[in-house]
Amino acid sequence: MTPEQKIVELGLTLPAVAAPAGAYLPAVRSGDYVYTSGQVPVVDGKLAQTGKVGAGVTLEEGAALARICALNALAALKSEVGDLSRIVRIVKVTVFVASDVSFTEQPKVGNGASDLLAEVFGDLGRHARSAVGVAVLPLDSPVEVEVIAEVS
Repeated sequence: MTPEQKIVELGLTLPAVAAPAGAYLPAVRSGDYVYTSGQVPVVDGKLAQTGKVGAGVTLEEGAALARICALNALAALKSEVGDLSRIVRIVKVTVFVASDVSFTEQPKVGNGASDLLAEVFGDLGRHARSAVGVAVLPLDSPVEVEVIAEVS
């Protein structure tokens, strides 16, 4: 089963690549690696939710938003390589969580992105990861995700 078929089996739709909000590209290939720009949880051209995790955005909502970010990252990867079957491995994921000062569960938020990548790619979707709390993200997004993938 291809990654695209797996996405459909999960009941998801690979979105169109979000237009950059600045002077950057959604994804860039260098050698055997593709680096995505930070992806926020945009659905149908709109940010799905705003605010800080731990203050108005729950842990569960944050994880669901990270999942959307990862799906958007897959769209950016596909725009660069043409077919998600060309992904050899998801190498590294970085999850930024706009957090209330008392919130310390950033890794659990990051699991939303990590779980989706593992569901789509199996063991090839298991990756190294950082999940960090930040004061604020673009557009007041609660979560932003970057992905590095090895491709053939």
